[in-house]
Order: sequence, then structure tokens, then C-alpha cells
Amino acid sequence: MGKTIAEKILSEHAKKEVKAGEIIISDIDLAFVQDGTGPLTVDQFNYLNFDDVKSKSLVFIDHASPSPRKELSNTQKKLRQFCKKSSAGLYDIGEGISHQIVAEKYAKPGDVIVGADSHSCTAGALGAFATGMGSTDIALAYGLGKVWLKVPETFKIILKGKLSKGVYAKDIILYFIGKIGADGATYKALEFDGDGIKNLSMESRLTISNMAVEAGAKVGIFPTDEITKEYLKSQGREKDYKEITADPDAKYEKTIEINLSEIEPQVSFPHTVDNTRNIKDAVGVKIDQVYIGTCTNGRIEDLRIVANILKNRKKSDDIRLIIAPASKDVYLQALKEGLINTFIKAGATILPPGCGPCVGVHAGVPADGEKVLSTQNRNFHGRAGNPNSEIYLSSPAVAAASAITGYITDPREVLE
Repeated sequence: MGKTIAEKILSEHAKKEVKAGEIIISDIDLAFVQDGTGPLTVDQFNYLNFDDVKSKSLVFIDHASPSPRKELSNTQKKLRQFCKKSSAGLYDIGEGISHQIVAEKYAKPGDVIVGADSHSCTAGALGAFATGMGSTDIALAYGLGKVWLKVPETFKIILKGKLSKGVYAKDIILYFIGKIGADGATYKALEFDGDGIKNLSMESRLTISNMAVEAGAKVGIFPTDEITKEYLKSQGREKDYKEITADPDAKYEKTIEINLSEIEPQVSFPHTVDNTRNIKDAVGVKIDQVYIGTCTNGRIEDLRIVANILKNRKKSDDIRLIIAPASKDVYLQALKEGLINTFIKAGATILPPGCGPCVGVHAGVPADGEKVLSTQNRNFHGRAGNPNSEIYLSSPAVAAASAITGYITDPREVLE
């Protein structure tokens, strides 16, 4: 019987033929933690008496970056000391978000990548089996170079056609999650296919894979193609390319078709990601803060969309506009293209590369009763650091258009 992409990758890493539902031990190509989950990983690594990491291992200080409190400074110090004592690599403050850097510099088609962060599935856009795990699991991955996991059943998601003007990858994944529900794909592999993926850039695919976990999925994988090859080439990693596709007779638990031309701009209302509605149902909601960035929508493609809308315009006096590039490379490219200049002239506050206010520990915690419109991936109760505030999720285009008016706004009204 033919194999899905997930089954192919895991068969290679388990060194045997595996199928969905099987519990396996898999070799890994990369393991990583961030400053929120990393300290416990280090504690467990030491408790288990490992002497050094056994595979490529990284530590990212991206969540509270730079640290806003002494308690967090102390845990970040622990991570830096761990990297000095071991072979683990360190990406310190200002370098950017783990998932973006993994995509830029490390993820390869066919890899197994595990991270102590649920959005580690982002690298699935490059044809990798990439998933989030707990801190203790990553301690074992560090120490053994292996993990155990169940081979997931796969949903085949066929994307057909092309998006309309003013509709972007974030709208696709919000639409999908609204359709299937936050638990609609629990522990499944989402395998994206169809002629529609040929119209999606690698950055758009990263946005979609990033949010696979918001439907409960273990991974969100794209087959590799010329777009994958061109992205790797742009990062100086053309040699990392290899073809990863499912077999024609692969067995899927479910197949879902989505016609991209039928999708409207989407907004997720508080307090669940699957509480999605078409933009017409959100237009007019008064907002207090707009945040553009994160591992979902802080890439250069996103910033170009935002700059196109904000150019020669000002944000509303009644809102705060916060923008954070996803990585140092994205920041430098945005500077080179004049995007940062456009943002500052529009009244935005620019944060260093990192997660910014997404996790609610610094750099933009809302006040009681305030509403935030964000390009992040989660709007759970209290996610932005104040349980008495509300978070709405959208594409960068909706966020930028709304920053101008102070109300949630259809970007098609302002796009040139």
C-alpha cells in the first residue's frame, strides 16, 4: 500500500516500514526549545544525567526577549549556561522567533524536527515532519537523538484555485479551522495538496503549517516542489532540496476540498481560534491595539502587504500599532526595502525580532476591557497577558487596514 508524506518520512527515520497508528521510535534531525519551555528541558536533561546533546539541538530566547523581569532573566541565564556547557546552539535576544529561524536556516524536506513549542509544526511547509512536544520529551531528544511517537492518520486537504485580491494565506487557515473546529484534526497529519498550492509562496505555506496545531493536528505538511526549491535557494541551501510527495495510492482518513476563490477575509472572534467569521460580520468592531508580527505573520511577505496599505497613511489616533519582524533577517530586509520607514511614519512602534506581545509577558499587554486585533495564532482567554481583554485574529492586511480606521476594516476597501 502507498504511503502518505508523514508515513514516508517516519519510515525512513524509524528505519522500518511504518503505518498510521503504529507507535515508533524515530531518529530526529533537529530539536529545540525556547525560553518559556527550555528551563524545564535543561532540568530534565540534567536529572537524566545526559552529558551532551546527541543531535542538532538549539535554544532560542524569543518569547520574553529582552527579558522584562528578573525571574525571566534568571531562567534565560540558565539557558545560556547550558549552551556553554553543551553542544547546543544559542539564538539570543534580537535574533528572532524559533520557527522562523528554523525555516530560514535548518528545516529540510524529509526531516523530523521536534520543538518544545506547539507551533513547531511551522516547518511542515518545507516538507518536514515537524511537531511540538513537551519539555521532558525534548530533554530525551537532546540526550538520545530520538523520540517516540504514534504515526498519525492523515487528512488530505485539497486546495483548489486561487485567492481573490485582499485574501491571504492567514484567511485560508482561519477558514479551515473555523470549518473543522479546534479539535477537528486532533493528532492527525494535515497534508496539503491540489493545484491551489502552486499559487502559495513558501511564506504563505509557513503561515498555514504554523496554525495546523490550532485544529489539533500533529503536523501540517506540504509536498515539495519548485517553490520549495526556490525558497531553499534564496536561503543559500539549494542542496537541501529533495522531492517529498505522497504515493498515488496512499490511504487517507479523510479528504477535504477547499476552493480558494470562495474564501473571504476572515476574523477569529474571542476567545477561540475556531470562532471565525467572514469579514462582513466583524467590520466596525472598535479596537484599541493592533499587533502585526509573530511566527504566523511576521515574515517579509507579511510586512510588504502591511506597508502597501500603510504607505502615505497614518494610524488612527485611538489605537496603538505595534509591529515586530519575525527574525533579524526579516528586519534587515524590511529596512533595506524601506518598510520600517513606512511603518514609523504611519505611527507604528517597532519591536525587536521576537514573539512580542503574542504570549502576553511584555511589549504590549492590553488594559482591562480593551480589544486587540492581532496577526498571531491564538486568541485564548488571557493570551495577551490580561484576561479582561479580548483578542481578534486576522491577516496582516485586515490588521493594517484596521489600524488606519481604528475599527476592524475590510482591507479590500483600502488596497490599491
